[in-house]
Amino acid sequence: MSVRLSKRVQRVSLSANAAAKSQATALRETGRDILDLTTGEPDFDTPDHIKQAAYAAIAAGATKYTPTPGVKALRLAVQRKLQRENRLEYPLESIVIANGAKQIIFNAFAATLDEGDEVLVPTPYWPSFPDSVRINGGEPVFIECGLVQGCKLTPQQLEQHIGERTRWLILNGPGNPSGAVYSAAELQALAEVLRRHPHVLILLDELYEHIRFDGQQPLSLLNVAPDLQPRCLLVGGVSKTYAMTGWRIGFGAGPQVLTSAMAVVQSQSTSGASSVGQAAALAAFDGGLDFLPAQVAAYQQRRDLLVTALKAVNGLEVLEPKGGFFVFVRCEGLLGRYRPNGAHLDSDADVVAYLLEEGVAGVAGSAYGLSPWFRLSIATATDSVAEAGRRIAHACGQLRGAA
Repeated sequence: MSVRLSKRVQRVSLSANAAAKSQATALRETGRDILDLTTGEPDFDTPDHIKQAAYAAIAAGATKYTPTPGVKALRLAVQRKLQRENRLEYPLESIVIANGAKQIIFNAFAATLDEGDEVLVPTPYWPSFPDSVRINGGEPVFIECGLVQGCKLTPQQLEQHIGERTRWLILNGPGNPSGAVYSAAELQALAEVLRRHPHVLILLDELYEHIRFDGQQPLSLLNVAPDLQPRCLLVGGVSKTYAMTGWRIGFGAGPQVLTSAMAVVQSQSTSGASSVGQAAALAAFDGGLDFLPAQVAAYQQRRDLLVTALKAVNGLEVLEPKGGFFVFVRCEGLLGRYRPNGAHLDSDADVVAYLLEEGVAGVAGSAYGLSPWFRLSIATATDSVAEAGRRIAHACGQLRGAA
C-alpha cells in the first residue's frame, strides 16, 4: 500500500532556513569549524522574570487546557501592550493567541482563502508566507522589490498588482530577510493605494518591531492610516523581543469576524496554546523592556561589523539593515568566478555552498524569492559575526575571474 499525498502538501516544502541550519549542525558535529549564521533566533536568554513566572504557573497548577482564543489575562496584557507600545486600541474580542506567530498567519489564511484567491507577497519574503498561502489553497503573487528600492514595496507596484482575485497584501517590517523599515511617508503612500481597493485585507507582520537601529518607536501602517484597521491583521509575539522562540506564543489583533474564525480553525488543529507559555508571555508583556536597549545595541554593533567587512569585498553589494537580525547581501558580482578547486559559481546557492566550505553558514537568497543574494544572521555572538566577515572576505579574495 502506498501513501498518496495531497496536492496541497505537495505545493510546499521544508523550510530552507531549517535545512541550512541542519547542514551546518551536521558539519559541526563532525568537528568542522562552522560559524552558523543561518537562524533568526536571539542568542540572548529569556529574561529571568519571565522564566520565574513560568515556574510559578507550574507550581500553582496552571497546567491544564487553555481557552482556544487564549487565556483572558494574556489577551488583556496584549491589549495593554498594543496601547502602550503601538498606540493602537483593540477590543478584547479582536485579540487571539496561538502557538507562535506562524500559526496566527496560517489560521488567518485558512479562515479566508478559497481556491485561486491571490495574496500579494513582496520579495524578498519570509519563506513561510507563500507556503502558508499555498497550503491553504491560495496563490502567492510575487512583487520583486530589489536593491534599488531598498527591498521595499512601492505604491506603483502595489497598484499594478492588485486584481479582482487579490485577497491579502503582506507587509513585513522590519523585514526578514532585508531588515528594511518603512517610513511614515512610505506607509502613507501605500495606504493611499489600499484605500482605492477595499476588498484587499492587509497582514502586518511586526515580529521584529523593537529591533530597530534608528532609536525610534515601532511604526505600523495603522499609526499613519487608522482607517484601515478594520481590514488589517496585526501579527506579533514574544519570540524576537523577549528571546522566547521556544515558548511558542504569538498573537493576532484584527477585526472580530476574522479573529473569531481563526479561533475556530485553531480549535480543530492544536486547540489553545500552552498554559505555561501563556503565563510566561503575560510576564513578558507586563514586565517592561528595560533589558532591551543593551540587546539592540549588540545587534547594531554586529550589523556594523558585518556590513563594514562585506562592503569592502569586490563582488558583493550590501543592503544595510535598519532593523531585525539579518544582513542581506547581493552577490551577482561573484557569479561567473571560479573557486580555488576550479568549480564555477553559477548561482547564489553555489556562493552559499562555497562559503560553507570556508566555514560560514548562510542561506541562499532563492529561499526568499530574490536571487542572487544570501542572508546572514547577526543573532549570534559578536566575535562570531566579526570572524564571519573576515572569512567571507578571505574566501571571496580567493576566487578567480571568469576565463
